Amino acid sequence: MSRFEARPIPSRRMMLGSPLIAACAMLLTSTILFYALGQQPLHAFYVYFIEPAMTTYGIGELLLKATPLTLCGVGLAIGFRANVFNIGADGQLTMGAIAGACVALYFQDAQGYWVLGLMLLAGIAAGMLWAAIPALLRTRFNTSEILVSLMLVYVAYLILSYLVHGPLRDPNGFNFPQSRMFNDHAILPLLMDGLRTNVALLFALVAVAAAWFFCSRTFAGYRMKVSGMAPAAAAYAGFSDNANIWLALMISGGLAGLAGVGEVAGPIGQLQASVSPGYGFAAIIVAYVGRLQPIGVLLASLLMSLLYIGGESAQIELQLPSAITGLFQGLLLFYLLAADFFIHYRLKPKFTNLTPLTPVALVTPPMSPLP
Repeated sequence: MSRFEARPIPSRRMMLGSPLIAACAMLLTSTILFYALGQQPLHAFYVYFIEPAMTTYGIGELLLKATPLTLCGVGLAIGFRANVFNIGADGQLTMGAIAGACVALYFQDAQGYWVLGLMLLAGIAAGMLWAAIPALLRTRFNTSEILVSLMLVYVAYLILSYLVHGPLRDPNGFNFPQSRMFNDHAILPLLMDGLRTNVALLFALVAVAAAWFFCSRTFAGYRMKVSGMAPAAAAYAGFSDNANIWLALMISGGLAGLAGVGEVAGPIGQLQASVSPGYGFAAIIVAYVGRLQPIGVLLASLLMSLLYIGGESAQIELQLPSAITGLFQGLLLFYLLAADFFIHYRLKPKFTNLTPLTPVALVTPPMSPLP
C-alpha cells in the first residue's frame, strides 16, 4: 500500500520537469485521439506540429500569434505570483482593441504616426480601466476578482458587438459587423516584407524583459512573490495586500489592452465582431506552463501559438473539427495541474510493520511427587 505525503521542500526537479511531462502526456493522448478520428498519428503530428513551422511565412505566423499570448501571459503571471487571479484578460484585450479603434476612426484623416502612439496609450488605459473594476470591488468589498473579471469579459463582448453593429459600423461595408479600415498611419509597421509579423512582437519582448526585471530586481516584485508564497509572513512584515491587488491587475490589464491594440492595428486592420480567438483565456495556460516566469511565458506562448496554427492546418488538410485546438489546450492544462501535484507531494510506499513472532518456550510442568 502506498500513500502521498507532503514534501518538506517543493521539488525543483518536478517544477522544471512538469511542463515536459504534461506535453508528453498530451501527445500520448492525442495519439489515441487521432486513431479514434481515423487519422494516422505520425502524419497528423507532422501536419499539426511540424508543418506550420517549416516555412518562413509559417514562422512569421507563429510569432504573430505568440505576441498577444506573451503580452497577456506575462501580465497574468505577475498577478498569479501574488495570488491575484485575473481571469478576464480577454475582456481587457477587447476593451483595449475598442479604445484603439475609436482613436483610429476619430482621426481617420490625420497624418502622422502620433495617431498610432495615441492608439497604444488608449488601449493600455482602457485595459487598465477594465481591470480596475475587479480591483476596486476586491479591495473595497472583498469580492472575488476571479468571478468579477470573468463576467466582465462577456460585458466587453457585448459592448464590442453593439459598436460594430451600430455606431462604428462601416456604412459602405455591405451591412457586415465591422468598422472602416484604418489608414496607413494607424497600422503597426511590419518587421519584414512578406510576413504579417509587426512591431507588436518587439513590445512583447520588451514586456518580457521588463517583467523579469520587475520580478527579480525590484522591491515591489519581491513583495508580491512573498505575498504569494507566504501570506502570513507578508502580513507580519506589513506588506499591503491591497497594493498587490491593484498593481497586479493594473499591469495585467494594461498589457492585455496593449495586445488588443496590436490585433486591430496589426493583422486585422479594423474593428470586427471578434477580435480575439480566446487569447486571454489561453494566456492562463501559457502563464502556468511557463512556471510564472517571464522567459518561460515567452517559450510557452510559442507552444500555444503552434497549437493555434496547427489546429488551422488540421482543419484544412485533415478535415478535423476546429474544437481540436481547444481540446489540446485543455489537455495541456489538465496534465500540467496533475503533474504539479508532485511538486508538493510524493508517493511513498507504506509498509506494514510485521511484529516477529516470539518463540514459545516449551516448559515441562513439574512432576508430582510419587505418593
